[in-house]
Amino acid sequence: MKTSLQLRLGQQLTMTPQLQQAIRLLQLSSLELQTEIQQALESNPLLEQSESEEGQESLDTDEVREAITPEGNELNASLGEAIPDELPVDSSWNDIYDSLPLPAASGDESLPDLENQGNREETLQEHLLWQARLVATNEKDLAIATAIIDSINEEGYLCSTLEEIQQSLGEDIEVEPGEVEVMLHQIQNFDPPGAGARDLGECLLLQLKQYPPGTPWLEEATLLLSQHIATLGKRDYAQLMRAMKLSEQELGATIHLIQSLNPRPGTQIQPSKTEYVVPDVYVTKQSNSWHVELNPDIAPRLRVNTQYASLIRRADDSLTNSYLKNQLQEARWFLKSLHSRNETLLKVACCIVECQQGFLEHGEEAMRPLVLHDIAEAVSMHESTISRVTTNKYMHTPRGIYELKYFFSSHVATNSGGECSATAIRALIKKLIAGEEPRKPLSDSKIAQILSEQGIKVARRTIAKYRENLNIPPSNERKRLI
Repeated sequence: MKTSLQLRLGQQLTMTPQLQQAIRLLQLSSLELQTEIQQALESNPLLEQSESEEGQESLDTDEVREAITPEGNELNASLGEAIPDELPVDSSWNDIYDSLPLPAASGDESLPDLENQGNREETLQEHLLWQARLVATNEKDLAIATAIIDSINEEGYLCSTLEEIQQSLGEDIEVEPGEVEVMLHQIQNFDPPGAGARDLGECLLLQLKQYPPGTPWLEEATLLLSQHIATLGKRDYAQLMRAMKLSEQELGATIHLIQSLNPRPGTQIQPSKTEYVVPDVYVTKQSNSWHVELNPDIAPRLRVNTQYASLIRRADDSLTNSYLKNQLQEARWFLKSLHSRNETLLKVACCIVECQQGFLEHGEEAMRPLVLHDIAEAVSMHESTISRVTTNKYMHTPRGIYELKYFFSSHVATNSGGECSATAIRALIKKLIAGEEPRKPLSDSKIAQILSEQGIKVARRTIAKYRENLNIPPSNERKRLI
């Protein structure tokens, strides 16, 4: 082939470092943004935290330009007057300048750092093992109890058989199957009641043993759990009334006592980690209109340090001056990216509030169908940008705190030719199930028929999917006597 030179014109999008930084800050949550800002403050001396209310504003270019002079700066002049050129040979720094007193060292250097200590909660295994050490009379009993406790899961149930526990002890400890069962019965009397049970029936029966003998319907509940728990699981109340010779009111009182028990006793001891949500946007109603504002407390106010910026000289090519110039440019980019993030977040939040005013006024049933494309067209941005700005961002409304993604949902066609939001349909399903008759709960087909009468065409399988998303059991499991 013959070689030749060709000239082509074309357009290409280049991801500059500034654009990459702006995109990365845009998708950070409030907690991640605070960490990013703290790292920037520690690494860039040109950035500082502002105590004034004008924070989060970048320093004006003319202001920085006025601070940069080719001859020097006022800070160098003041330092030159304060420090003489020559010091006496036999003098020390403290003879001329006053030094700040250092804090006195603590006498006990072995004290732990209290700031790094967390509030560690006790686990279920540790709680049971602590009680086992109190009742164990020898090392053999303690070893058996430890093996049993290790086989108890987080919900409090025994996951291994007695033979497997006996084999796990090894040949060093000779244990009979009866000894393992005796220790298991002792552990089943520990706190919390029901821990160490092998199935649901045994777990509930162990909890019933903690009730005083005179408790109403205690004998009936014990008989039901020991002999008819499978029938209770099927909710065949007619067969239960015939088998136990109870009336409908008596059977209802017996089931009410059983429902007061905890089917997962281990969850009472398991440590729970609390997750806090910090809203990024506040929505309030003022003078019959909705007002949207950013949360000013999620990030510290930043500005460019004017003293360091004034040290930069235009015609100086030294390493120190080049370093300050680079840091100043990075500080400007960072402040601009923060400003762009806040501006985009506020613009998207205002557009969401404008589209979902019905939800703010009347609740979930008035939620409008909304997708990312609708907001992208309204604010003249790409859908990927809207997706980033609504991820892990929360809005504080008079109805509660919601993630921005919550306001987006698909639509379902109505008989009148309109559209209904999937969130509104889920709210209607929840409302219908909450008002149903306990003896005859609504099936998915019946709910679809009711919604069709209201002009909303939803298939039965769609109703089942929405019901499962709401953690609502099917109709046969919702049947109640009372």
